[in-house]
Amino acid sequence: MTDRFGLPAPPPLGATALPGGTFDGTAVIVTGGGSGLGKAIALEFARLGADLMLVGRKADRLKAAQDELGELGDGKVTAAVCDIREPDRIAEVFDAAEAALGLPAVLVNNAAGNFPVPAEELSPNGWRAVVDITLSGTWFMTQEFGRRHLAAGTPGSIINLGASYAWTGGPGFVHSAAAKAGVQNLVETLAVEWGPYGIQINALVPGLVPHDDMSADLRGGLDRAEDKDVRQPALRVGQPREIGWAATFLASPYARLITGHTLVVDGANWQRRALVNEPVVTVREQLGRGPFEG
Repeated sequence: MTDRFGLPAPPPLGATALPGGTFDGTAVIVTGGGSGLGKAIALEFARLGADLMLVGRKADRLKAAQDELGELGDGKVTAAVCDIREPDRIAEVFDAAEAALGLPAVLVNNAAGNFPVPAEELSPNGWRAVVDITLSGTWFMTQEFGRRHLAAGTPGSIINLGASYAWTGGPGFVHSAAAKAGVQNLVETLAVEWGPYGIQINALVPGLVPHDDMSADLRGGLDRAEDKDVRQPALRVGQPREIGWAATFLASPYARLITGHTLVVDGANWQRRALVNEPVVTVREQLGRGPFEG
């Protein structure tokens, strides 16, 4: 018998903590909004009445998500195929969003690239792909959003999806950890620089939140762990809707004084420490790789 029972399960999908209509008439852009956590975040904004533009690189995923979100709430849902590494294309996306929905008041920078790899095997193209999407793409979106609100003299809210290894380090994910550290710094820098103009910016850091759209590499790592729940202090993994609820709160009128903040939604997993450390298993061993041969 055990006295452990973990943190309670969340309310069911479809429940909302904020009043209905909180985002009525509010235009929201979500990058990577066609799948995974981006779509989960967009779903919660849609339930609360937001008008949405989903941005991503895969038209089929965007169309499927657009159709699904269109059945929720009364807000408009549109989509734009865009590689956020291309600043000129980003300007076109914002132009389209303004024409269809009005100036977006909320930007959720969710799009990112990632894959596990020993640092010594990471290619220049692999480094550039992850850093350019995760850091540069987030910056290009953020700068375009900020410029438009500064020119219009209107407030806005930015949410950057972060990662706890931005400050702990991330063996096996050196490219992503470095990029997310940059994203974290954007939050802390711009909160001060743009706060006087009414633009708030926060980071939202998910813990382990399995979902159907995870890449094969990341899913494979999870599948090697037999019971993921007991590996969390909460004794359960997160649910995508919990990330959506956190995002809608940070962008809501009830969080106006919160800026430059990082909200970690992981059941204290990143703070976990063992009384006696487990034996070190190298990244190569964890990924099933033999000795590095150059």
